[in-house]
Amino acid sequence: MREMGVAREAARAAARVLMEHFRGDLMVRHKDANRTYDLVSEADLASERALVEVLRDSCPEHAILSEESHHAEASSEHLWIVDPLDGTNNYLHGIPHFAVSIAYYRHGEPTCGVIYNPAREDWYESTRGEGAFHNGQPARVAEHTALDKALVGVGFYYDRGAMMEATLAAIRDLFRHHIHGLRRMGTASLDLAQVGTGLFGGFFEYELSAWDFAAGRLFVEEAGGKITDCLGQPLPLARSSLLASNGTLHADLLKIVRQHYESLHSA
Repeated sequence: MREMGVAREAARAAARVLMEHFRGDLMVRHKDANRTYDLVSEADLASERALVEVLRDSCPEHAILSEESHHAEASSEHLWIVDPLDGTNNYLHGIPHFAVSIAYYRHGEPTCGVIYNPAREDWYESTRGEGAFHNGQPARVAEHTALDKALVGVGFYYDRGAMMEATLAAIRDLFRHHIHGLRRMGTASLDLAQVGTGLFGGFFEYELSAWDFAAGRLFVEEAGGKITDCLGQPLPLARSSLLASNGTLHADLLKIVRQHYESLHSA
């Protein structure tokens, strides 16, 4: 489809900027003076400009929703939801685990998406009804039927208080169910890609924005997995909790993550 070609072109444009700056000197600022670990760099902003230029040239009538500077309504008929640098902390520390995430939504439904890690030359692509692909090869979720067979991914929001404690409590309970291990990689779009490629049996985070999961959501679903919020409800196109899985593990994971999510909001 035409939009997939546009998404690839935009991802390449953003990635060129990111790789020009990677492991170089960068101007960095704090988004919030009280959260010195919540960072944005000149690379974020420059890559967003490059990405948006492609979208504007190719689809001038479409709306854009992004983290840094474009705030279209989620209800827009034609909507691009983009993160020009997912994994900013990894990027700034020289860790080659970050991504450009681009999704095209029509009438509020995901139609196609691209997640691209230029440091690894890893492409994760999905189109509604046509499957998910990793570097051109079909992707499929893991076949695990029990938590004691699975590796689980987790993300932390910038909150270092009650939300962090709830996340740690959920991690504790996951280990009590004898999961093989837990990974906190710091790039939600790639975490969702790991679910879709079968490396993780599941992934959860108690707060994410739409640009963090817009492309990854479709990748998981097209790879045969399931994705909801942490109450088991359909994932909204807004800031939300998130649970992704291979499908068969979803109910077991949900029992654990929901309990601590509910306690967080009832406190």
